[in-house]
Amino acid sequence: MIALLLGTHVFLTCRLGFPQRRLGQAIKMSVVEDEGAEGDVSQFGALVTALAGTIGTGSIVGVATAIISGGPGAVFWMWLTGVFGIATKYAEVYVSVRYRVKDHRGEMIGGAMYAWERAFKREDGTTPLWAKLGAVLFATFAIIATLGTGSAVQSSAMTGIICGNFPFIPKWVLAIIICVFVALVIFGGVKSIATVCEKLVPIMAVLYAGGCIVILIVNGGYLGPALGMILECAFTGKAVFGGALGSGIICALQFGCARGLFSNESGLGTAPIVAAAASTKNPARQALVASTGTFWSTVVICLMTGVVLVSTMLAHPEIVTSGSLSQGADLANAAFATIPYIGTPVLVIGMVSFAYSTILGWSYYGNRCVTYLFGKRAVLPYQIVYVLVGFFGAIGVGDVVWTISDIGNALMAIPNIILILLLSGEIAQATKHYLYDGNLDERFTEDIPVIQSK
Repeated sequence: MIALLLGTHVFLTCRLGFPQRRLGQAIKMSVVEDEGAEGDVSQFGALVTALAGTIGTGSIVGVATAIISGGPGAVFWMWLTGVFGIATKYAEVYVSVRYRVKDHRGEMIGGAMYAWERAFKREDGTTPLWAKLGAVLFATFAIIATLGTGSAVQSSAMTGIICGNFPFIPKWVLAIIICVFVALVIFGGVKSIATVCEKLVPIMAVLYAGGCIVILIVNGGYLGPALGMILECAFTGKAVFGGALGSGIICALQFGCARGLFSNESGLGTAPIVAAAASTKNPARQALVASTGTFWSTVVICLMTGVVLVSTMLAHPEIVTSGSLSQGADLANAAFATIPYIGTPVLVIGMVSFAYSTILGWSYYGNRCVTYLFGKRAVLPYQIVYVLVGFFGAIGVGDVVWTISDIGNALMAIPNIILILLLSGEIAQATKHYLYDGNLDERFTEDIPVIQSK
């Protein structure tokens, strides 16, 4: 999966002419409403809803897990997956918006499942069996992944971090509170989720980043050595802290890429599902806006977390050498706790808000995939199961869920990656027209088909 995803990132970066160089323009576009465009939510609403699903436990515990297993050098490879992953996020969102459809109420629906059906449709209007299979496999694996990655992992992380700092609070009480707050939002549909995320995501990201900046100032004398250690371990595999952390180039590459790919979700096919609901003049505009999600989640947030952790370990080596670290959450707790007054609050607030927003974002992905496979009547049962899985995750799911989630993400990514590679020529041609020939304000005129919901 690392070879497939990272290889796709590099291939699409070259094939699409390095769209990362338009990042500044994309960030500006993300906060401006595309007036008069067709869609259900704003470009910014779609972006922050996708970011809600992207900036989660992987941005904190995932980074710490990568460092424990692969050493400080894993931070560099994690960051690199984000840089190249911008191109893949652009490509998959372009495809989703280009081939989106409307339901009987006029709401926009999209994602790899609809792109598989429409992109390869024959002249007689039928879809080849192999394309239909790609669509069904993606939707099926996505539903499984949302229950693990979106619900169980995040709720488990929330209770873990809260109980780790406030052990007198019973997990079952927290589990009920989490389920209530999740249910209040997700039963309202995409507009309800987008409304909450538009308010929550910018605030949580700014507060967490601000807290990290303060910690980095406190660790100012160790920033240079921390960056040097990250780069040195990435290319030499040097053992550090007495060999207490993972070492070796292969370990750094493997765990850095794995956690980076988990964090930014480029290639998984999740963000394109909500991007399809955005109001945008043409597919390239929303694809460009959506690509900033990978930048914010991995290139910025994960890098800041990684530097905070490594610099704190240098300042307090006893964190590592004590031998008490067995998982990423242990390292994150120990590192942030060394910063007086603000360290623990930054970690707790960051983890809880990130995990909660991820639960909301991924519920929408599962909602759309269930609708595709079984129709509208299956959405409510799915939402009930989603909330219940979150409850059981909150009261006691171990690190095995991270492994299960990685497997679920991989199964979902395979049909999505195959899709965008098959359509890479079309994406490259459209990118040249819209992005490089100055036609980003051109309106996409092809009619969006209406499907009948089951």
